[in-house]
Amino acid sequence: IALIKATVDQMATRGYGRVVNITSAAVKAPIDFLGLSNGARSGLTGFVAGLSRQPQLAGRGVTINSILPGAFDTDRLKQGFKAAAAKAGLTPEQMADQRRVMVPVQRFGNAAEFGELCAYLCSQQAGYITGQNLLIDGGAYPGTY
Repeated sequence: IALIKATVDQMATRGYGRVVNITSAAVKAPIDFLGLSNGARSGLTGFVAGLSRQPQLAGRGVTINSILPGAFDTDRLKQGFKAAAAKAGLTPEQMADQRRVMVPVQRFGNAAEFGELCAYLCSQQAGYITGQNLLIDGGAYPGTY
């Protein structure tokens, strides 16, 4: 929040700026064992929603959006599988397989997909998108809205 506050006014003065927050799909569907993280991300999301719609920013070419990733093929995800597998008496690969089938596209996201969404939100073409939370989760979020 401090970093956003420190930069958006200069962006507005220049007449262009992009802020992309990376939070989590947990903003829309909180994860039971991540209570503090859920709360912090929800707070950031609320702050950004209000700030992004201020005419002195949005009207001057500054957009602020958030990307809400689901399960991506990262070292963190793999470490989680390793820890869960040890508790469950399974291999990390078996844990990954169990989680993968819960994602409608039947795979985890990759860094290139994430980067391309972020790059688009930073582009001139995304100038009419602000204050949005974009899920990138392979269809895992079960809601309509």
